[in-house]
Amino acid sequence: MPLTFTHLDREAARDAVETVADIYRWSYVERIAAGDPFYTVERFMQRFDLYTMRDGFELVIAEGDGTPVGQTFGWPLPAGTAWWNGLRTEVPPGFIDEDGHRTFALSEIMVAEPYQGQGIAHALHDELLQGRPEERATLLVRPDNVAASTAYRRWGWRKAAELQPGMADAPVYDALIKSLR
Repeated sequence: MPLTFTHLDREAARDAVETVADIYRWSYVERIAAGDPFYTVERFMQRFDLYTMRDGFELVIAEGDGTPVGQTFGWPLPAGTAWWNGLRTEVPPGFIDEDGHRTFALSEIMVAEPYQGQGIAHALHDELLQGRPEERATLLVRPDNVAASTAYRRWGWRKAAELQPGMADAPVYDALIKSLR
C-alpha cells in the first residue's frame, strides 16, 4: 500500500489529537483491553499533551488510501532533560549529557492492528529520523516486546541501558541508541 506522510509540529499536532488518539486506540488494542492503567487512552493522551510541549516536537502520521494507519513522534532532548531519570544500569561518563542538539528521543511508533506487519513502522521510523541534525537517537522498548526489539536491532539500534521512567505505573524499558551519522 502506498503511504502518504504528514509532518506536524507541536502546534499542528495538538490540532490532530483526535487522529492521534484513534491511531493509539487502533494500535494498542490488546494492551488497552488488558486493563493496565498506564495504557488507557486517557493516560496516553495526557502524556501526549506533555510531549507536545517540548521544543522541536515532531509528529509524522502515515496514511494509506486516505486512512490514518500509523504515527511516530519525538523531540530533541534538552539540557537537564528528565529522559534519563530512572536509569537502572551504569552508563559511560557523559552518556546522559544533553544540550538540545545531541540526541533525538523517538517516543512512539505505532501502527493500527489491521496494517501491522506491512513495513509501515519501518517507513514511519525512517521518515521521522531522515535528515535529523542530532548525532544520535534514543528510544525505549519493553524487553518483552520481542517483535519490536528485533526490528529495532535490524534497523541499527543497540541496547544502552535499562530505564524506568518516573511516570506512575511506568514499566521498565530497554533504552536503545542509534547513531544518526
